[in-house]
Amino acid sequence: MKKSRKTAIVIGVILLIGIYYYVTLPAINIHSTDTWFYIAGLIVFILVFYIIRKRMRPTEIRESKPAKAMLTVLLAVGVVYLIGSILSSPIVNAKKYQKLLKVEKGNFTEDVEEVSFDRVPLLDKDTAEILGDRKMGSMVDMVSQFEADDIYTQINYKERPVRVTPLKYASFIKWITNQSEGIPAYIRIDMASQNTELVKLDQGIKYSTSEYLNRNIYRHLRFSYPTAIFDELSFEIDDKGVPYWVAPVKKFNIGLFGGETVGSVVLCNAVTGECKSYKIEDVPQWVDRAYSADLLVELFDYYGTLKHGFLNSVLGQKDCLKSTDGYNYLAMDDDVWMYTGVTSVNGDQSNVGFVLANQRTMETRYYEVEGATEAAAMESAEGQVQNLKYTATFPLLLNLQGEPTYFIALKDDAGLVKKYALVNVQKYQIVAIGDTVSQCEDNYLDLLYTNGVKETEKDTREVKTITGKITKIAQAVVDGNSHYYLMLEGSDEIFDVSVADYINVIRYDVGQEVNLEYKEGDTTNTVLSVK
Repeated sequence: MKKSRKTAIVIGVILLIGIYYYVTLPAINIHSTDTWFYIAGLIVFILVFYIIRKRMRPTEIRESKPAKAMLTVLLAVGVVYLIGSILSSPIVNAKKYQKLLKVEKGNFTEDVEEVSFDRVPLLDKDTAEILGDRKMGSMVDMVSQFEADDIYTQINYKERPVRVTPLKYASFIKWITNQSEGIPAYIRIDMASQNTELVKLDQGIKYSTSEYLNRNIYRHLRFSYPTAIFDELSFEIDDKGVPYWVAPVKKFNIGLFGGETVGSVVLCNAVTGECKSYKIEDVPQWVDRAYSADLLVELFDYYGTLKHGFLNSVLGQKDCLKSTDGYNYLAMDDDVWMYTGVTSVNGDQSNVGFVLANQRTMETRYYEVEGATEAAAMESAEGQVQNLKYTATFPLLLNLQGEPTYFIALKDDAGLVKKYALVNVQKYQIVAIGDTVSQCEDNYLDLLYTNGVKETEKDTREVKTITGKITKIAQAVVDGNSHYYLMLEGSDEIFDVSVADYINVIRYDVGQEVNLEYKEGDTTNTVLSVK
C-alpha cells in the first residue's frame, strides 16, 4: 500500500511537470531564459511538495539533506543565470553589440525611387483592423463562428502592399464545432486601394493561434523543434496565396543570452502543418518578415549608442544616435523595409537622418538627411486641421520630386481616414493637405515651387506653326478649365487650345482653315496662338 502510494505520487508529480511544460512550452536550450526559469520553477515546486508532504518545520528544512540539496541546486541555477546575464550584456560587450548590425550609408534619391501612389500603403494597422472587422460583419455565413485575428502582417504580394491575417475561432464552443474542418479563410487588404477580400480556401487552416491542443501553432512548432528559440511569429502568404506561419529562430552571438539576431526561419504550412527550416540566407524571396521591426530597431540603437563604449552611452554620450519612437514600412525591390528616423540621444525636435532595414535580409542603410522628427511632422499635419480634431498616423517616408517627404493619413475619432498630408522632411513648415491623395500631391508640388524648394523648369521647346483645315474638334474640361482639341488635315497630331486663353476657338468648326503656333508635347501639342 505504501509503495503504491509513492508510485502514485511520483506519477502525479511527473504528470504535473508535463502539464506545466505543455502549457508554458519552453525551449530545451541553455540560451533560453524561459528554460532557466522552468528549471527553477520545477525545483521550487518539488521542494515545496517535499516540505508539505514531510510536514517539515523551518528548522527541519535546514537539517534535511534532500531539502538542502534542492536549495543548493536552486541557488546554483540562480548564480549561473545572473553571471550569464552580466557576461552577455552590453556593459562588458559594448564593441560586440555595436558590430552586430552592419550599416551602409545610402543615397536617398538613388535608393528610394519615386513610386506611384497606387502602390503606397495609405492605411495603418489600426485602420486595416477596422476594414477587416467590417468585412467579417458582412459575411453572414461566417461571422457567427469566426472573427478576424489581430495579426495583420504587412507584406508585398504581387508587387502590391497588403496586410494579411487569418480568421480565428470566435470561442471555445465554436472551436469544438468547427475544428475538424479548420478555419476556412483569411483576410487580405490592399493597403493602397483599400480593397478588402475574404480569401476562401479549398482546405481549411488547421494550425493557428486559436487552436487549443496540439494544432496550436506554438505547440506544433515547439514539438517539431524542441530546442529552437522562436521570435514573434508572423502570418504570410506565398506567391500562390497559400497561407504560412513564418517563425524566426533566434541566434545568440554574445555569451548565454546576448547579441540576439536570427539564424534560421521555420516555414509552417498553415493548412497541412508541414514545416521546413531554412538558414537565414536561404529564406525564399516571397518571405517578407524574418526580422521583426522591434529587433531591427534594437540592433540599430546598439550600433548608434555604443560607438565609444557603454559608459559613454550613459554619461558623455559623444556621437550617440538612436532611433525615434516609432517605425513604418516601405516596399522596395519586392521586399519590406522597416523605416525609422534617427535623432541624437538628447531628444531634440530634429532628425539627423533615417534608417531603412530589410526585414528579410537585415541589410541596413543609413541616410544623412536632417529634418523634422516624425512627431514634429505629425504635429504640423494635425495643426493644419486642428478645427477638425483629426489625429495623424505615424509617417511613411517617400521620395517626391527628389525630396524626402513624410506621408501622413489623418483619421477621425472612429479611426477612419478622412484626409491626407505631405510634410517636407527638411522644411517641415511646408505642409500640404488634401481630401484625396492626388489632390494632396498637387498641393504639395505647388508649395515646393512657391517656397523655392524646387525651381520651375525652363521651357526650351521650339515654337512651331501649322496651317490646315479642321478635320475633328472635341471639347473637354481639365482641372475646371475648358479645352478644345483640334485635328488638322494632313496631320495626326492633336492640338490643345485653352478656351480661357483663346475664347474665339468656340467659333471654329470642322472645315475651317486655321493657323496655329504650338509647342510639342507627349500626347497633345500646346497651342500658343490661333489665327
